[in-house]
Amino acid sequence: MDLLNTLVDKGLRRELPTREEALAVLATSDDDLLDVVAAAGKVRRHWFGRRVKLNYLVNLKSGLCPEDCSYCSQRLGSKADILKYTWLKPDEASQAAAAGLAGGAKRVCLVASGRGPTDRDVDRVSETIKAIKEQNEAVEVCACLGLLSDGQAERLREAGADAYNHNLNTSESTYGDITTTHTYADRVDTVNKAHAAGLSACSGLIAGMGESDEDLVDVVFSLRDLDPDSVPVNFLIPFEGTPLAKEWNLTPQRCLRILAMVRFVCPDVEVRIAGGREVHLRTMQPLALHLANSIFLGDYLTSEGQAGKADLEMVADAGFEVEGAGEVTLPEHRVEAAGGCGSRGSAGGGSVCGSHEGCGSHEGADACGTAAATCGTAGTASAPAAQEARTDLVAVRRRGAGTDLAPNA
Repeated sequence: MDLLNTLVDKGLRRELPTREEALAVLATSDDDLLDVVAAAGKVRRHWFGRRVKLNYLVNLKSGLCPEDCSYCSQRLGSKADILKYTWLKPDEASQAAAAGLAGGAKRVCLVASGRGPTDRDVDRVSETIKAIKEQNEAVEVCACLGLLSDGQAERLREAGADAYNHNLNTSESTYGDITTTHTYADRVDTVNKAHAAGLSACSGLIAGMGESDEDLVDVVFSLRDLDPDSVPVNFLIPFEGTPLAKEWNLTPQRCLRILAMVRFVCPDVEVRIAGGREVHLRTMQPLALHLANSIFLGDYLTSEGQAGKADLEMVADAGFEVEGAGEVTLPEHRVEAAGGCGSRGSAGGGSVCGSHEGCGSHEGADACGTAAATCGTAGTASAPAAQEARTDLVAVRRRGAGTDLAPNA
């Protein structure tokens, strides 16, 4: 297929595809799906070999968020039966992180619900970062705390944070359909603050909210312009009790096409499969490793993920290897472009603002008031028809951080 040959050539040169080419990837047929995966896989292996980076989420503060992000189970007005608790103490967070690190995770993503951190919250998280790094010197730490005020990114960097996550989630033109309590520009501003402070910027998207192919291409091109080191790709988890509970718009095949499009547009960037992979990719998760070079290990913020042991077996069985602590995630030219900053040679994960379901591990829904049927409907002409709901695959997290039960790692 001439399209795929062109995209491979461009990916190896770090040349941006045209919008028409990106849209064409999303429009390919199921008959061509393996060809699409193989082509994007060439680009992935060129920049990242067969390494898979493991990340681990710690939900520092769960639920009770004042923001109305329509995709989030922690949002204002959410009736999802999730865990709700206030800030973990530094030693509690460090213990939670240790479980993921023992399972092979290289990066710990510290996430807290809320619009954004107060200065006291930054102090809390700084203490937590120091506690984690005292026990695990080589660990990378990514913070995901919402909208940042001036000077907060610098304080997190001084405390030892390597990265900051804040997702764009969807296109600028439809952003107001999923969130009303902050703006798309607010999110862009926070990503820029992280960059300016010397943190590795992590910013991604959520697919499956009723968006069109054009919306998906718009947000990925916007991400390319922001130049994050890490792009988490979330697939909406339609939680009962949220306005998007009936939005089952994804198939495994569509998820793979979305990941392939992201890889072609962002060839040399860490692409992470984040929240929802178990729900929507299901038995086709191993194929996604040919497109993305990073995943979360174990559970997410408010939902359960695949067993950590199963994640490790999947990586090995698919012919990939877990990236070691001494290996640099990003290609050398990206690290050098950041002045050799170690954190730019890692990755990040996350979401943003109150509902940020953590490092790209979104989980949840709502931001159009309560009208789920109208959420994210702008420009849905090319979106696929809704799929059969698989609510059996959505399990609320009841273990790990904030509980007395052992975590899944």
